[in-house]
Parts: sequence; structure tokens; C-alpha cells
Amino acid sequence: MQRFRRLIAAVGVATLATLAGPASAGRLAPALPADVPPAIRARLAPVIDQASLSTRVQGESFVARREVFEYLLEHPEFATHVTQTLRVARYRIWRTPGGLMLDDGWGAVGALEVVYGAPGLRVMYAKGEYHQAILPNIRGQAVVTIDWKVTSGPDGRNLIAPTVGAFVKLDSRVLSAASALAGSIAAAKAEKEASRLVRVFEKTTRAINDNPGAVLEALRQRAGTPRRELEEFGRLLSVPAASAAPAPR
Repeated sequence: MQRFRRLIAAVGVATLATLAGPASAGRLAPALPADVPPAIRARLAPVIDQASLSTRVQGESFVARREVFEYLLEHPEFATHVTQTLRVARYRIWRTPGGLMLDDGWGAVGALEVVYGAPGLRVMYAKGEYHQAILPNIRGQAVVTIDWKVTSGPDGRNLIAPTVGAFVKLDSRVLSAASALAGSIAAAKAEKEASRLVRVFEKTTRAINDNPGAVLEALRQRAGTPRRELEEFGRLLSVPAASAAPAPR
């Protein structure tokens, strides 16, 4: 059950690709953001209304260029190349004919879909399972939200304040076998993993801010990095990917 929580954190990468501030996490009341359209709410209702557990974690503001942060959110597959290159996360997202797939690097795998996007908000849906060596696999669904507010920061950059929310619905067979104590432990784990995702955001952004050329060169040397996104990212950082500075050893 605990391992499946990492699927929650991975989705943000998304994705997530995810990439935003330090986790001085304060727990908030879980809620789907108000501007999510009714049609999307109806689609996600079976998970949210019957969630086995939920959490919402707010991170501290961090310094970044808004367009860089949002580019990574818009390109979750490329974003996981960035986080793996920087060795801040093991998450992997890749595209298949049926859509995006996610592997958290710890046994949790599943399908990932960005179901709604708007300025300052992404909502994702994941369905997957945690593969165990001895016990049966644990299956479940998750709805993950990443929302952020942007204010003016130093040196023409922005201050981004992220919040990560998650609703998790475990397979009913898992629920029937779980005790109240197990549920409490699982909820605490979900909150911890949401906080960890926020830390991944901060580390990634800081590395890009400190030495964008080195990050681009390391991505160029990495096998499988999407070339188109690499060139776009280089232009966004004002550092041509082909002439980026050598990565530090």
C-alpha cells in the first residue's frame, strides 16, 4: 500500500513532469479546485467521492522563470528526462499509442492522463498497480492536482507557490483487508509523498537556475532525450543545446 503512494508523487511530474518548491508542507483540506469544469468533475467523481484517502500539501514559494516551470509541466515525458539527469527522482514517463505510461522506479506502474489544464492548474488521472514479489499486486486509481500561484521575484524571475493534492481509491479487496491503523499509515504516507514531489520541483528548478548550460549539455548526452523538446528547452533558457557548457563531473 505504501509503495502505491509513490504513484501519486510520480504523477506530478508530470508530469509531471513535473518541478516546483521546498516542502515545508502544511496540510490543507483536500478539494478539487473550483474552476475544474463540471464534465471533468463528473468523470473524476468515482475516485474523489469514494477516495480511500486524500491529502493536499502546500509548499513554500521558490524562485523560477514561470515559462520554464510551465514548459516542464506541459511536457511530462521530457520533464522526467530532466529529473533523472539531475538525479533528483527515479520517475519515468513515456508515450505509447494508448497514451502516457508511468513507472515510479519502486514497483508502481500505470497509465497517466492529464485530464484538465488551465493557467496555474493541472489535473491528472492515474490507474495502476504496485508489483510485489510475494503478496498480490495492489491496484488503485488516483486523481492528482498541481496548482500554483505566481508573483514577482528577484532578478526578473518569479516566485511560484505550488500545492499538490491527491485522492486515492484503492481496490475494494485491499480496503476490505485493511485495518483503521493501516489506513492511517497510508494517509500519512500519501502526504509524505506529496511533500517529496514538491521537493523534487525545488531541486530541479534550482539546478536549472544555477547552471542552465550544464543541464542542457547533460540532457544532450543522455540517450533517448527527445531532440525537439531539447531544442525548445534550449531556446527557452537562451542556451543553444548544441553549444551548452560541459556538465560538471
